[in-house]
Amino acid sequence: MAELNWISVARQFIGMREVKGVKHNPAIVQMLDEMGKFSNEARAWWRDDETPWCGLFVGYVMGKAGRFVVREWYRAKEWASPLLTKLDAPAYGCIAVLDRSGGGHVGFVVGKDSRGNIMLIGGNQNDEVNISPFAPSRITDYYWPSRWIDGSPMKSVPAAHRYDLPVLSSDGREVSMT
Repeated sequence: MAELNWISVARQFIGMREVKGVKHNPAIVQMLDEMGKFSNEARAWWRDDETPWCGLFVGYVMGKAGRFVVREWYRAKEWASPLLTKLDAPAYGCIAVLDRSGGGHVGFVVGKDSRGNIMLIGGNQNDEVNISPFAPSRITDYYWPSRWIDGSPMKSVPAAHRYDLPVLSSDGREVSMT
């Protein structure tokens, strides 16, 4: 299966971490500086890696991949947008919007684990970009990214084979099914 361009972009950042304290990861600050130039989304008004940045990560990846970025990308639950295609089930590469105590979380579906958890690549997952398992009960919705064409978001849908999620180990590597 050909890799989706936005998942390729996301994978480039695996291992990127926050810097604790008064210093901030320059790569995260650069992402913030670039927001506002992709698809009519808001600009960042902060320049640190202490503010929750899962929405930043999804927005930056979508923007770099030429996909539509929701206006208030910094709010995880804003990715539950009517400008994206809502899915009934997880598909490889879709955006998952989650509930958490005090707010939300957002990331990209890249598989499932042997226990049935959904594996997400996302930012600000234990203060870094990684692939982590999330209980399906925490995920409120799945959305397929819209294309950005001639200044407008154009909904699209995943290919049928994207619903066949690969089984991953806890480190995000595919498990051999032999």
